[in-house]
Amino acid sequence: MTGRIIETQADISEGCDWLTSAEPRFARALELTGTPPLRRRQGGFAALLHTICAQQLSVASADSVWVKLRAAKADDPAILLTLTEDSLRACGLSRPKARYARALAEAEIDYPALASMAEDEAIATLTAVKGIGVWTAEIYLMFSIGRADVFAPGDLALQEAARLLFDLPGRPTEKALRSHAAEWSPWRGVAARLLWAYYRAAKRREGISE
Repeated sequence: MTGRIIETQADISEGCDWLTSAEPRFARALELTGTPPLRRRQGGFAALLHTICAQQLSVASADSVWVKLRAAKADDPAILLTLTEDSLRACGLSRPKARYARALAEAEIDYPALASMAEDEAIATLTAVKGIGVWTAEIYLMFSIGRADVFAPGDLALQEAARLLFDLPGRPTEKALRSHAAEWSPWRGVAARLLWAYYRAAKRREGISE
């Protein structure tokens, strides 16, 4: 079973209603942020490559790299494979990320099939590609496929938002946050959006690239 898919802003509102009823602190966050945006984007190779590029970069830096990659037509896997590592590095990719980009282009993932896979199977399929970790896979499932109940507890902005919102003594570990987020099922994907919005409002800086 793949579960609920987020398609529209109305789905986000429904998830927020459920979350604020289940956990009063989400109501406090929602008062500050308003309903978080849909943040759906097209899936496929380009979307996954974009997520790899955004890893450990500021929004501005990730956007700059992405503009250069698109100008080089590297968002097409066949064209990316014709580019040298130096060409990819000239677009702003580090040496490891240039290798990861080539590995992704060579992987020939069946992207439409990911939409019908169970979460664990989809994550295993994606993380089998060198350079794709669980965080990247979860981000793809949330925003490119729209899984309503996927969370990314390894995300530092989510960890910090949870620390602030729930008055925790320190930033929770990935394991601790994954356990805590189980209480927010079946709307963990909306909980993530709300926490990112809360993080931006509280810290006045972006969590991940849009």
